[in-house]
Amino acid sequence: MTDRLEILKGRSEHLPTATGPRLRRILTDLADDALVDLFGDPGPGIALVAVGGYGRAEPAFGSDLDLVLVHDGKRNDISAVADAVWYPLWDSGVGLDHSVRTVDEAIMVADGDLKAALGLLDARHVAGDATLATQLAQRARARWRSHAPKRLPELAEAVAERATRLGEVAFLLEPDLKESRGGLRDVHALHALAAAWVAESPPARVIAAGQVLLDARGEIRRLSRGRAHDRLLLQDSESLATMLGYADAFALAHAVADAGRAISWTWDTTWYRVAAGLRSVARWRGGGRRPARRPLGEGVVDQDGEVQLARDVDPAKDPVLVLRAAAAAARSGLPLGRYAVDRLAREAPPMPDPWPDAARDALVALLATGDAAVGVLESLDQVGLLVRLIPEWAAVRSRPQRNPYHRYTVDRHLMEAAARAAAHTREVDRPDLLLLGALLHDIGKGFPGDHTDAGIVQIERIGPRLGLPPEDVDVLVAMVRHHLLLGEAATRRDIDDPGTIASVAASAGSVRILTLLHRLTEADSRATGPTAWNAWKARLIGDLVERARAVLGGERVPSPPSLDDRQRGLLALPDEHVVQVNPLPDEGMFEIVVVNADHVGLLAIIAGVLALNRLDIRRASARRNGGRALLQAAVAAPHERVPEPARLLADLRAALAGTLDVAGRLAARERDYAGARRWTTPGAPQVIFDDDLGSMTVIEVRAPDQAGVLYRIVRALSGLRLDVATAIVATLGLDVVDAFYVREADGGPVADGGRRREIADAILAALGPMEPIDRAESAGRTTQT
Repeated sequence: MTDRLEILKGRSEHLPTATGPRLRRILTDLADDALVDLFGDPGPGIALVAVGGYGRAEPAFGSDLDLVLVHDGKRNDISAVADAVWYPLWDSGVGLDHSVRTVDEAIMVADGDLKAALGLLDARHVAGDATLATQLAQRARARWRSHAPKRLPELAEAVAERATRLGEVAFLLEPDLKESRGGLRDVHALHALAAAWVAESPPARVIAAGQVLLDARGEIRRLSRGRAHDRLLLQDSESLATMLGYADAFALAHAVADAGRAISWTWDTTWYRVAAGLRSVARWRGGGRRPARRPLGEGVVDQDGEVQLARDVDPAKDPVLVLRAAAAAARSGLPLGRYAVDRLAREAPPMPDPWPDAARDALVALLATGDAAVGVLESLDQVGLLVRLIPEWAAVRSRPQRNPYHRYTVDRHLMEAAARAAAHTREVDRPDLLLLGALLHDIGKGFPGDHTDAGIVQIERIGPRLGLPPEDVDVLVAMVRHHLLLGEAATRRDIDDPGTIASVAASAGSVRILTLLHRLTEADSRATGPTAWNAWKARLIGDLVERARAVLGGERVPSPPSLDDRQRGLLALPDEHVVQVNPLPDEGMFEIVVVNADHVGLLAIIAGVLALNRLDIRRASARRNGGRALLQAAVAAPHERVPEPARLLADLRAALAGTLDVAGRLAARERDYAGARRWTTPGAPQVIFDDDLGSMTVIEVRAPDQAGVLYRIVRALSGLRLDVATAIVATLGLDVVDAFYVREADGGPVADGGRRREIADAILAALGPMEPIDRAESAGRTTQT
């Protein structure tokens, strides 16, 4: 008995090596056998019934045993029988969710408790009076069916609440495989709809998706030694993949994402039909009429709040019907009906190559609806129609991007980017190319090599197939080639520098492409995640685009003056130390101004002081005149906290006087957070030298984000007597990409290879002990890692 219970808890040294369904069968049999032994043979009128997950025979290591001791109300020994079962389980530490009730009492409790009602739908006899157990199961199911109009909306609210609170299995970095949207709870909800006789049983693909999650959950519990959690943690992914026979952690994440999407989509479409049916019944009982079929387009109608095919339409003879129906659904805000989408999946012929104009127009019309297009595209995807239309889509379908920067899988990101681009169709002269470019800009992520280079190859195939003329294909290629251009230039380079502006203008090549790139960049960023777009980034990119547009229009962008009137005035202030805090037009952003006697390492000290005050530097620049230094930093203040000039000034004076140990304080903060589980990024930091700017060298550092990372780098540069004119900081998920415009002490760029190695080694040492991995050199550009 003890050995069996230790295995159930996941604490035994001899856990079964089986995985998947076989493991669940073993655990179910172990629990059943243990309970039969404890229950004994107390005679008729009493039974031990498994409910919930144990009733479904889906236990994992450490799962609670959900049990009802059901009796006929005529026995006097119920407490003794119950104690004989419950106490040994409690003593062993096995989790137990138990109750002792008559059939009537169990049904009464279920009437007021959704969880209890759902648990009884899976009632399974374990021991004792089988007739009594059967009676409980039959009455619970009959009650569920009869009370469906009341209970099913409550069930749907519970599904929606979990989705809001816990996010989606398909898109979370560390999803809860049981509770998150598209998780096992949603599979149970689909079974509950079927048990109410308002929907068919979940299809085979949903059952298979549920098995994927159950299998993964089982091994999560094994790794955690039976601890009650069901999250697929990043740190466990490789081990889980090996246990379950996946090629690697990426393959496991791909399978989980695909499973979550299949489950959530099936719930959405099934519940929509069930809710419509419940409304129709209520309307019919109230004397209302059945709604008529309303035409939405050629061969497409609105029937009972869903987009269905007209009675006389023949999908086999109309390849464009798929996209016409999809566009009609998005325009009307109605879902594609399951009957219609399943019929199209079965009967729709391949699209001609090249596509007819009507097909491409329908696709553009679908994308132009914005958010409404996402659900429709998801429906096409779930039945295989999207891959049939765009075969390259298969390579990005449910492809994970497991980092905090990206919110979605690659394919869902592309759908969301197209939806965000729809808001800007009136701001470009080719809205069709903007929408198509947004839908396809990351298609290369499904293919080997650099995703931009791979994407260009795919666009050169897809564009002609869509029926686009060569000049339009060239525009799409340019959009894919340069879809990162504006974001990287604006956040990693100095947009006041004429070289940056000229480079962007030359890369775009025309005002049309520059404008399309501008709106694609915003759509791409908004579809990436909450940290990828903000007012600060929007303003930088907008300013850069305007300056590049002027260059493309034949204007000459003047070099910014070394000092403007405001800067001259600040440098002339008589105070020894000056600190000002000025709000910027971007939400949560401030300008920090420091004026001080110039000396080596001043920028590093200021960066450290700002870091100690939990201010995130986005950009910092230094100006010098007459022995005085002016440093201006644009910072983000967390939680809308306004920086305190007096505190910053006091910390600056202490740091300059040597009484504030900036490095020690930052190191202590890093140690304070070291005990918490933190995500990590693969690979070593990189140091890249860029000579494109002539008199200055740009040193770009890519490294994991950590407390005071800018301070560490600038201090290393100052220690090598380098003049840092401008520092630009960008955060990408768990990484920072910092760019430093530097000169040697004699005013020239960093040209010598040995000097570059010295600089790179100093930066890497400042970031922590990292082993060099590679060194690549090309004309004017050196990368050291």
